[in-house]
Amino acid sequence: MEAVILAGGLGTRLREVVSDVPKCMAQVNKKPFLWYWLKYLSNYDITKIILSLGYKAQIIIDWIEKVKTEFPFEIIWVKEDEPLGTGGAIRFAIEKTTQNDVMIINGDSVFKVPIDDLYKQYKEKNPPLALALKPMQDFERYGNVTIDENNIITSFEEKRFCQNGLINAGVYILNKQKTDLSSYSEKFSFEKEVLEKRKDICGFVYEGYFIDIGIPEDYYKAQTELKDNLF
Repeated sequence: MEAVILAGGLGTRLREVVSDVPKCMAQVNKKPFLWYWLKYLSNYDITKIILSLGYKAQIIIDWIEKVKTEFPFEIIWVKEDEPLGTGGAIRFAIEKTTQNDVMIINGDSVFKVPIDDLYKQYKEKNPPLALALKPMQDFERYGNVTIDENNIITSFEEKRFCQNGLINAGVYILNKQKTDLSSYSEKFSFEKEVLEKRKDICGFVYEGYFIDIGIPEDYYKAQTELKDNLF
């Protein structure tokens, strides 16, 4: 499989502790956060990684050039001249893929999802798009996702305090033909324009370790727990 990692975010909420690099390059135990995703994906049959870059892209490119031989897959990148939104960024990046099924990964968070199992369930259900969902308790940073007995996503709720629920953990498998992003505007939100509007998307639940370093509290938490929980 080929995978796109969205690594163009500004990291606005993290600026007070990480101000000089893109969010995916924030140091966690002397390694960029992006390194942990690449290392984890090395356990699976991934043939190519496409990095979707924007903010301070050259920092990521320079690092990748130094370390790309550490990993068993080809690593290439695309760079936005201006922000395209998550949807525009995905459409731009998947132009570099050769397979019809593409994994899309949010580079600001890490989810220990069994990719082989996610892909198997995706192929069995054969939807245009499948999401990995993470059960959470007492959260308000994320919207709650609901699914029916057939794993079809029935709603994406607005962010609010939720005692128990499922969150979109930022790992998707997308069928390029069935999803067809060509008709959308140049800049668009994948979450608002695709995920929330389609009624044929599947969600599969996994209990694996999850962390989003979007706020300083969780960035500090990653320093002590990410390595031991991911590998």
